[in-house]
Parts: sequence; structure tokens; C-alpha cells
Amino acid sequence: MAVDFESKSSPLGPPACEADAKALEFIEKMTKNCDSVQENVLSEILTRNAETEYLHRFNLNGATDRDSFKSKLPVITYEDLQPDIQRIANGDKSPILSSHPISEFLTSSGTSAGERKLMPTIKDEMTRRVKLYSLLMPVMNLYVPGLDKGKGLYFQFVKAETKTPGGLVARPVLTSYYKSEEFRNRPYDPYNVYTSTNESILCADAYQSMYTQMLCGLHYREEVLRVGAVFASGLVRAIKFLQLNWQELVHDIKTGTLNQKITDQSVRDSLSHLLIPNTELAEFITRECSSGHWEGIIKRIWPNTKYLDVIVTGAMAQYIPTLDYYSGGLPQVCTMYASSECYFGLNLKPWCHPSDVSYTIMPNMGYFEFLPHDPLAPPLSRDSAPRLVDLADVEVGKEYEIIITTYSGLCRYRVGDILYVTGHYNNAPQFRFVKRKNVLLSIDSDKTDEPELQKAVENASNLLKEFDTNVVEYTSYADTKTIPGHYVIYWELLVKDPANPPSREVLNKCCSAMEECLNSVYRQGRVADNSIGPLEIRVVKNGTFEELMDYAISRGASINQFKMPRCVNFTPIVELLDSRILSVHFSPCPPQWTPERRL
Repeated sequence: MAVDFESKSSPLGPPACEADAKALEFIEKMTKNCDSVQENVLSEILTRNAETEYLHRFNLNGATDRDSFKSKLPVITYEDLQPDIQRIANGDKSPILSSHPISEFLTSSGTSAGERKLMPTIKDEMTRRVKLYSLLMPVMNLYVPGLDKGKGLYFQFVKAETKTPGGLVARPVLTSYYKSEEFRNRPYDPYNVYTSTNESILCADAYQSMYTQMLCGLHYREEVLRVGAVFASGLVRAIKFLQLNWQELVHDIKTGTLNQKITDQSVRDSLSHLLIPNTELAEFITRECSSGHWEGIIKRIWPNTKYLDVIVTGAMAQYIPTLDYYSGGLPQVCTMYASSECYFGLNLKPWCHPSDVSYTIMPNMGYFEFLPHDPLAPPLSRDSAPRLVDLADVEVGKEYEIIITTYSGLCRYRVGDILYVTGHYNNAPQFRFVKRKNVLLSIDSDKTDEPELQKAVENASNLLKEFDTNVVEYTSYADTKTIPGHYVIYWELLVKDPANPPSREVLNKCCSAMEECLNSVYRQGRVADNSIGPLEIRVVKNGTFEELMDYAISRGASINQFKMPRCVNFTPIVELLDSRILSVHFSPCPPQWTPERRL
């Protein structure tokens, strides 16, 4: 007897199946009872961690109420917590932050002193993450019917991991998830079938992983209903990979063999069922890829694709035009909001335009507070007590910095994300991601702030001293028109001895010197992931930055308060800078990076 799921319809819409009905009911329950769920979450966190060294340090004395928590515990940054984290990393197993053993460290894409931040996590945190993942497709099914009738082509990768001196694994949050039992042994779900094999996803070699995932995607091209990657940059990179490697892929499809560059035996074994000669498919891909016409290539090769599943908010918004070009304008869907520190929530209107994406924070994921954000206000001193707002009390139309308290032991921790309140679903506020606080440049998962860029410029400019040359002024630009994207640094130079200017070779070395100064996340993207291209320095004519200032003043900037922006993305300004270029230089070799570096 057929089940009438319509009768179980939630305000979001009629569920597609029984499992979806339960998921939508859970969303309703959490969002209707937002504040009480938050109160219970905080009480549970404080109860289970009552005997930790961290809570004893601030004399919480077993209290689990909000008032005691807010009056006794300070708002902190990673630097405040670093000594405790280092103790855990060095092997201290006492309950410093969490009463539950720290199972591993999740490496944040943010950095501290040029290296990835280490976020402690515990085993049962995976349960909360998996729960949030389980809500995504039930919501998506409300907007796109029939997703159980095909597959998803998702480019998913593991990244380098290492071990701390105390023996704990440190790795990115998605690598942790893909390597977990929950992912590798996930039950069959017709709404979540991937074209890629687990072995291809888990292959540590980026080339072998990409090659075989693309091969699988081509094999199942008519069954693919959605195409995605975590970040928009990853999907753009996958299309570039197809541009560069389609002939080898065609050879494998035509002959039913597998490229000898694929040396991982588990990957080869997992693809054996696909290695059947298919001349028709090989000829089709050849026709599509050999023409050099790449507009709409996603829709042409995967004709039944209904949408792209990628993050295109924040820094990833710069890839929207490129994805529009490659996909022929397919909808770009952002489904969830998460970080290494905590998973936050989901997009209850995933079919909206990328510029309208808002996330509903699920109150069961952690305890959330919000610091009102005023970009013109002076930074808080270490001794000042900021006024934080609870999740249920944020105001529509205002910006906030999110502060988290997690089951893993982070208490009143500043993640650094700036959010804008757009509205509510039931009693739960909805947020648009505005930006990562203080981030200047970002291409993929890298994040470079102004002090780091300044240090890199100073390091590179040391090479100019013997030529009696100085960097008079500089700014930067994240160029995503190239694949992969890369940093562009505009320099205006003062050459004091025109008879002895720095040579092209020296300026190329300046690019390398800058890259060596950038953080490990950037360097990994350059060396191991191939997600970031060589850094470029564009030397501009003398007086260019004065023209830039004049332009800003003509648009209303105060001449007394004008500060040269260290990053530009306004098209007229970029065009002004590019019209004044004297010479262009690229880093001739990748920077130093090694995954074996101990933490």
C-alpha cells in the first residue's frame, strides 16, 4: 500500500519519501524551538565538560545557566587557546578543553603564524555533522523532483594530513569526513548516489583522484542529474582538467583500458567494471572537446544536469560568471554553511539566486552568540567585555560576527565569519554570509590577510635594494579568470638609478619571494593541490596610484581619510591599473611546502 507523504507535508513542502518527512519534521522542531534548544545545548555542553581544566580556570563551578556562562567566560580567539591546543597536540590527555578524549584535530583554512589552525574534535561530533548532511537532500527534493532517478557527479578530494607530536591526526574537516566509517560505509540512498567510487575519492594523489572521478563522470554522463564540488573553484578546476586531459580520457574510454599514470591499485580495481570499450562515447567526447568551444560544456556533456551544487558565497562569488559560462546558465545551488570549528546550518531555499543565499542555523549544532559588527568601530581591546546577542535575539538587517561554543571544548570562540541577518524561518534567524573577517585575498581555501601580504611585499622588496629601488605603493587582486586562479600584485616602483634597474629575472624572483612568505594553506594549494596558479607582479607606471586616489576622491572618498586599498575588485579600478602596466612577472617555481612537516 502506497504511503501518502502529502499528508505529512511540512510548511517547507510535501516530502518526497518517508525519510524526507522525518528530516523536515526535525527542521520544523529545531527552528520553532530555537531558543529552548540553544539553552539545552549550552547546559549539555557545560554539564559534560564541567570538570575540564578550561572551565575550572574561570571558576564556573559547575554552573550551566546562560548568565553564569556569559559573566565568567571570556570571548576568545585562536591565539588565546593556542597554548592549550599545543599541550593536547604534544600528547597531554588530561581533560583540558573537553571531558571526552580529543580524537583528532581538524585543520582550519584560516592560519595562525603562517600555519593552519588546529581545531580539536571528539568522536561524537561526527554524528552531528552527519545529521546535518542528512537534511540537505530532503530540502533539495522539495525543489527538484526525480533526483533518485540518477547520480551526482561530485568532485570530492582528500587532502594531506599529518600527525602531531602526541600522535593525533591533523587533517581538513572534509578529509576527516570522507575517511570516516560514516562516509565509507554509508547505507544506500537513491537520492545520494555518486558517479565516483570511494577509492577514487580517497586517493591521496590529486591527479589520479581527479582523472578517475572525471572518467566515472563521463561513463555515467546520461545518468548525471547534478554536478558539484565543495567550492566553486574546485568545479572550475575540474573543467580545466577536462580541457587538458580529454584526449587521454577518450583513449581509455575507446579502448576499455586505464591510463598507466593511475598507479593506485585500489583505484584501478574499483574501476574494473567500467573498463569496457565504448567507441560511441569516445567519439562524442572527442567532438565536444576538440572544437575548442567550451561554453555550456557541462550541459552538453551531461545533458540531464539540473543544477550545480557548489558554494558560491563569500570569496567564491567571483567564480559565478565562469560557472555560468561553462554550464550554460544552470542554477548554482549552495546547500549548507559549515567550518572546521563547527557545522552551522543549511539553505532552506536552495533554488534561490546565489546573491540571495541565506542559511538557517540549526540550533542543535552548538551554542551560538553574535557580536554586533561595525566595520568603522575601533577593534575591541583584550580587556573590554563585548556585548553578545543570542541566536534568537539577532535583528534583521544587522551584521554580526559569529561566536561559538562547541561540544569539543571551544568556548565563546570567534570564528571570524561576518553574517547579515536576512529574516527568519519560524523562530530561527537566517543569515547571509558576508565575508571572512580581515581576509584580503582568496582563490580556493586559502585566506591571506593584510599583515601577511605586507610581510610578503617587504620580503620581496629586499631583493630590490641592491638596485636602489623601492616599492612606492602596492595593491592586489584575486584573478579568477585564469584556471587555476592566482594572486596579482600591482607594484609602483621608485628606481633611483635608471641606469641600473632591477632585471626581469630579479622581478620574477620577487614573485617567488612573496610566495615563500605566504601561509601553508596557500603553499599547499600551489604545490600539492594545483588549485592556485603562480603569483604575478604587474609593475605599473609612476603616478598610477595617485591616479587611483584621484579616481576614488572623484567618487566621494575623503582626501583626508583616504587609505590606499590593499586589495581591489572594482572593475574600473582594475582596468585603470591594467592600463598602466609596464611589465608583467610570474613566480618561476613553486614555493616550499611539505606535508611531512610536524605540528
